[in-house]
Amino acid sequence: MAVSLWRSRTASSALNLFTNALRHFSSEATNSSPHSTRESMMYSDINSRIGSCMPLSAMRIGTIIHNIELNPGQGGKLVRAAGTSAKILKEPTSAYCLIQLPSGVKKLIDSRCRATVGVVSNPSHGDRKLRKAGHSRWLGRRPVVRGVAMNPVDHPHGGGEGKSKSGGRFGRGSLTPWGKPTKSGYKTGPLKRRR
Repeated sequence: MAVSLWRSRTASSALNLFTNALRHFSSEATNSSPHSTRESMMYSDINSRIGSCMPLSAMRIGTIIHNIELNPGQGGKLVRAAGTSAKILKEPTSAYCLIQLPSGVKKLIDSRCRATVGVVSNPSHGDRKLRKAGHSRWLGRRPVVRGVAMNPVDHPHGGGEGKSKSGGRFGRGSLTPWGKPTKSGYKTGPLKRRR
């Protein structure tokens, strides 16, 4: 098995060589019957199935999982970043399964959705330090310039003599580059459709 770290990914990806994978699957198919495989999945320790992808209905309470689907057959959407994991909080016997996400949010997900058992690899990804300013540029992060350092044509906070506030005696409230207020709970994003 070869392990590689893609530039666009934060977690390591395991690449099975085709011949080894084929040999492994063929030997497993000849040595075990479907009935015994199903029994081993039902009664074996779930930790021995780390890396296995299966529906949430086949898992037990307290299982640590990642790469969770939101809709059956859609593909993994949740808990995919390096070192993250989610936990099954309630026995997935009904149509929905209660899962605690890394943020602490509890979410009900369809029990037919699939997830992978275990934690995403490379947990030390968040601990690494950027060596120089260019390192963040390699990652595609562009510099952030403060509005007060701009000219009036570029930002509502721009202009003035010296290190002045936004203008006037007491200054002006904080605004976005497009002139909308940013504080006191003012909503600047797109309007949500009312139900």
